[in-house]
Amino acid sequence: MTKTTRVSRISGFHKLTPAERLEAVAAFAGLEDSHRQQLAAPGNLDADLADHMIENMVTTIAIPVGVAANLKIDGVDVLAPMATEESSVIAAVSNSARQCYEAGGFTTSMSGMEMIAQIQLLDLPDPERTRLTILERREEIAEICNDCDPMLVRLGGGFRSVEARVLDTDGGRMVVTHLIVDTRDAMGANAVNTMAERLAPRLAEWTGGRPLLRILSNLADRRLARARAVWPVDAIGGAGVRDAMIAAFHFADADPYRAATHNKGIMNGVSAVVLATGNDTRAVEAGAHAYAARDGRYRSLSRWEVTAEGHLSGMIEMPMAVGLVGGATKLHPTARALIAVAGCDTAEGLARLIAAVGLAQNFGAMKALATDGIQKGHMALHASNVAIDAGAVGDEIAMVAARLVEARSVNVNEARSVLAELRSR
Repeated sequence: MTKTTRVSRISGFHKLTPAERLEAVAAFAGLEDSHRQQLAAPGNLDADLADHMIENMVTTIAIPVGVAANLKIDGVDVLAPMATEESSVIAAVSNSARQCYEAGGFTTSMSGMEMIAQIQLLDLPDPERTRLTILERREEIAEICNDCDPMLVRLGGGFRSVEARVLDTDGGRMVVTHLIVDTRDAMGANAVNTMAERLAPRLAEWTGGRPLLRILSNLADRRLARARAVWPVDAIGGAGVRDAMIAAFHFADADPYRAATHNKGIMNGVSAVVLATGNDTRAVEAGAHAYAARDGRYRSLSRWEVTAEGHLSGMIEMPMAVGLVGGATKLHPTARALIAVAGCDTAEGLARLIAAVGLAQNFGAMKALATDGIQKGHMALHASNVAIDAGAVGDEIAMVAARLVEARSVNVNEARSVLAELRSR
C-alpha cells in the first residue's frame, strides 16, 4: 500500500445505493474501467473459466461483497473488500475502525514470507543419525529446491533453510524434514510441494528411509501477520466498557469453549477478505486455529490490555499465507478487481490488511458482547434477511425489517404477519 491522501471515511456510505457505492469505491481506488465493469456485472464469473477452475462444475454461487470503510493502516487510508453472507460483519469492522481512526488506526508488520514443506521418512533404524545426515546435506538440498523454481529465485525467493526432527508416534519413530522456502508474493503451496516431491527420493538415497508424505504445512508460523491499535477510552464509551472488554478477553483466553467463538469472530473478518481476494480460506483458517493452540491449549488469537494512559490496546498475531500470484487470485477477474480496491501490490501488504481487519472485527464483537449483547446490532441487520425469507420484495423489505426491530421479534412468522398486514392496507 502506497502513501496517499485518499480518505477511507466516506460519509453516509451505507446509505448509498449499490451502484453509488461502487462508483465511490472505484473513485477511491482509481479502478480501471475493466475492473469497474467487472464489479458491476451481476454474474461475474464466466462459465467456461469456472469449468476450468474446478472439476464437475455445474454452476457458480454468488456471495455478497462489500467494503469496510474507515480503515487507516500504517498511516494509509484503505478500503477492505469482504465477501460474506453474514449480517453485521462489515458494519462491525467499519465501526471499529472509525473508533480508532483519530488515534492513528492500525499499525501492522509481518514476520516473513516463508512457507514450510514436510517430508516424512519411515523405516529408519537410526533416526538420530538420519537427522544429522539430512542437515549435513544443506547445500545439496538448497540446489535441488531452487532448481524447481528458477523464477521464484530470480524474484528473491527460494530455499532458505532445512530442519529435521525425530518424531515419536504411536506407529514408531520417524524423521520429518522441513524445507523452509520464501515464496514471495505467492501463497506457495505448489512451489513447496514440488520441492518436497523432488527432494524425497534423494533423502531416501542418503538415509535408506522410506519417504511417504510430501506436503506443505498450513501452520505457517514463519509467515505471521501482526496488527495493533489503540482505542481511546472516551471513544469507546468510557472505562466501564474498556474494563468489560478486558474481562471478555480474559474469559476467551482462559476457556477454549469461549475462545472458539471469540476466534470465529476474528475469522468472520479474516476469511471475508481472504475469500474476496481469491485466496484459500481453508488454509488460513487451519493455520489460525492451529496457531491458537500452539502451547497445548486453545486460546485467543488476539491480546488486549490497558495502556499507561488508560486506553484500550488490542493486538493480533496469526499465520497469514495469502498470495497475489497463482490460483484464483490471478484467474478470477473479480478477485483481481477487488485486490485493486484493496490497493495491495504485495502479498505482505494484503496479509497485513487482513490482520487489521481481524483485529477490528474482534473489537466490534467484544464491545457488542460486553455492552448491549450481540443480538441488538446483529438482529437489526439480520431483519432484512428475515423479511426477504418471509416473501417481502422491494420497499416492503425495509418496512418489514423496521417493524421487526421495533417489536424486538426478528423471526419469519412475525415477518409474515407484518407483511400480510402491510399488503392488506
